[in-house]
Amino acid sequence: MQSLNSIVVFGLGKLGSCIAATLAARGFNVLGVDIDPEKVRRLNAGEPPVEEPLLAETIREGRNRLRATTDVREASSADASFYIPPSPSLLDGSFSNEFLLRAMQPMAKAVRAAGKTGHLFVVNSTTTPGAMKNVIQTALEHATGWTCGREFGLCYNPEFIALGSVIRGLLEPDMVLIGESDAASGERLADLYQRYNTNRPHIARMSLPSAELTKISVNSFVTMKISFTNQLRLIAGALPGANIHDILAAIGSDTRIGHKFLRAGLSYGGPCFPRDNRLVIHTARQCGLSAPLAEATDRVNEATKHSLLEQISSLIRSGDTVTVLGMAYRPNTYIVEESAGLHLAQNLKRRGCKVLVHDYQAKPGNSPSLIEFENLDTPEALLQHPNVKVVVICCPWPQYSRIPLPPDATVIDPWGMRREDGFGVKSPMTPSVRLVG
Repeated sequence: MQSLNSIVVFGLGKLGSCIAATLAARGFNVLGVDIDPEKVRRLNAGEPPVEEPLLAETIREGRNRLRATTDVREASSADASFYIPPSPSLLDGSFSNEFLLRAMQPMAKAVRAAGKTGHLFVVNSTTTPGAMKNVIQTALEHATGWTCGREFGLCYNPEFIALGSVIRGLLEPDMVLIGESDAASGERLADLYQRYNTNRPHIARMSLPSAELTKISVNSFVTMKISFTNQLRLIAGALPGANIHDILAAIGSDTRIGHKFLRAGLSYGGPCFPRDNRLVIHTARQCGLSAPLAEATDRVNEATKHSLLEQISSLIRSGDTVTVLGMAYRPNTYIVEESAGLHLAQNLKRRGCKVLVHDYQAKPGNSPSLIEFENLDTPEALLQHPNVKVVVICCPWPQYSRIPLPPDATVIDPWGMRREDGFGVKSPMTPSVRLVG
């Protein structure tokens, strides 16, 4: 078996730059390729192309084995190439292959021109089930004139990470998922992960379609669990004397269920969860079936956003000032895509409210959707706005549990953050604030 030692990473975005940096730090020779010359310049200067905790340190650790270019021809001698371009959702819920093909076809031609047989193409971006076999493999065979599984290999290898903890998620995963065109290709990629991971994760090898369905099913199951907690939170909120925190703590103690993702809060968001769950729905329809659990998960998620909006609307009038704390979809990232905070702020502004927003990382400079609101530099600046009617904690940044809030404001705290024990006790820092869980 020919080991994979020199790797090309196409796409130096939020995930690709972390994959390139961690591979280099773990001893592999890595070349990053991106069409953005600024990302290439920053990586070659030893600087992170994107914001992500631990990325700068990881780049420094493997800098002698890491460089970047915009020229695909420099990549033709590598043992393997990893692809992490955008995969936008289409109107029917499927994912576009356009950017993936744009990245892979020039490399396939370069490999063929260099006579580099044995190259392994690895797709990390999420694809619609069936696309790897029917679209990607066919395109590579056409571009090279070779046969997949003989002159080159193809693997589907999506990562299960969360923005804000990408480096750790890559190096210490619970599972490595490998969809393989042939056994030899899967074996080579599995060998790479045995040298790359700092733990000993389960390596799940299977067919390309099985891996595609596995990837989106993991996220669909997690979102189903989140929607279950939100459904239960809404019911408990309408039942006098019921405490959602007590209920979820008890349910999570059952080992068949577990505590992960079983926390009272708000809707899920971000670039993966909503899209992957909807892709399950699309895939079922393509097979002539339905996916009622995935459909209900999506409906509950949207209902959770609407319920929060209506709860706040019942407390205010047009012209009132509302503060939304936490615009990112989760802590430790600046991504606001489909976040509860962004949805709420946009709809409150449309209803005539003055909306103040704050986030520890999401700012107008990296998240242009926030330009339309008055952004607070620090949460403490909120005290300079005495007319704030309602404060809503939409993203559970830990710091929000300690900051002082306007004394006459009503605090909407779905996460139970501003409570001494998480079960309904008022925070001593804000004794006069009315808390609404």
